[in-house]
Amino acid sequence: MSFEQTFKNIDDLLYKDSGADSELDYIGQTSWVMFLRYLDELERDKADEAELAGKEYKFILDEEYRWPNWAMPKTEDGEIDHNKTMTGPDLVKFVDTKLFPYLAGFKQKADNAQTIDYKIGEIFSELKNKIQSGYILREVLEYADVLPFRSSSDKHELSHLYETKIKKTTANLKTLQEETFYGKEKKNLAYVIGIMNMILHGIEAPNIIHTNTLGENIRDIQEKNRYHVILANPPFGGKERPEVQQNFDIKTGETASLFLQHFIKSLKTGGRAAIVIKNTFLSNTDNSSVALRKHLLESCNLHTVLDMPAGTFTGAGVKTVVLFFTKGEPTKKIWYYQLEPGRNMGKTNPLNDKDMEEFIANYKKQPNSEQSWLFNVKDLDESTLDLSPKNPNTPEEAPLRKPDEILKEMESLDKETSSILKSIKELI
Repeated sequence: MSFEQTFKNIDDLLYKDSGADSELDYIGQTSWVMFLRYLDELERDKADEAELAGKEYKFILDEEYRWPNWAMPKTEDGEIDHNKTMTGPDLVKFVDTKLFPYLAGFKQKADNAQTIDYKIGEIFSELKNKIQSGYILREVLEYADVLPFRSSSDKHELSHLYETKIKKTTANLKTLQEETFYGKEKKNLAYVIGIMNMILHGIEAPNIIHTNTLGENIRDIQEKNRYHVILANPPFGGKERPEVQQNFDIKTGETASLFLQHFIKSLKTGGRAAIVIKNTFLSNTDNSSVALRKHLLESCNLHTVLDMPAGTFTGAGVKTVVLFFTKGEPTKKIWYYQLEPGRNMGKTNPLNDKDMEEFIANYKKQPNSEQSWLFNVKDLDESTLDLSPKNPNTPEEAPLRKPDEILKEMESLDKETSSILKSIKELI
């Protein structure tokens, strides 16, 4: 059974449960189950590797709390052992009063935050089991158990990199695990899912912090807090309170504009960024927008603006662009590219890698075409710094004809039609 179908089946089950009452609840509940199922695979893989190397693997979880013992006890022939299987109220009681408290306790027991033990503790301190029916939970566990985590052919590129290349040098592995990926997330559910997703893709102690990024004063950001690369899709359109705005040099209630200031400040000199933002950022005329464009153009090389098709981000309700920039030198020329996939974007018709192929192929060449053009910053209107110039390479539309010209052509076509009909009648 595919992952997609399994998730759908689990959603259908949770819909019937009185404890999980929204799609967000479904995501959270599916996530903790899948995570523990995956953690068991991870532990068994490590135990197998250790055995092959003649070593002994020390399991993270105690025997009682491992997947094959509490979730899916089996007989020697691989069938579910109904004599040992908890179900109904017993199962929910075990999960609520023993499993979750045990896992949450890892946060206090772990040596430091840079371990998978600590992250397990963080996840289960933040999440709660909301599945009230032990019978529904039993079915959910059975669906999760049959997923082919080990044999999945759809492995993420990062997993592939981790497994086949980075493992060959211990120093690189440590750098990848502990000093490569960083993130910040305000919302509880997105935070724990982010951690679980990183662990699932081979990063066992991800540096994701549970915090409101905009609550930090950008004047306090030091060199040690800066990054080589920042990739972000910040929230649009929020209205931040005056006390939050005080953390920024350019005061504005627009959430994305505050995030952009944070990203610029958080880049190292020579650092690179790709930021998704509303396309109105390019042309808004209010003082803070003009000031922010000036700051971006003077402190960074905004070398590329990728104009995304409407509907790329479901629910955003606005058109977006991606700003590609490097910190440390002013902008002189900007290459604009209008992405036109030739179809309407939407939830069931999302952007895919093929849509991006032409943009990626032309990214370094920066050609002029019907979809792309170079703009010289010295030609900007200094009073507005409007960064939304019209594509000069768009073919001009034929001018509209005058009404009398159209009528004359209609008369001519009528005469021609009459003549043809007359010829046909004569033939008949």
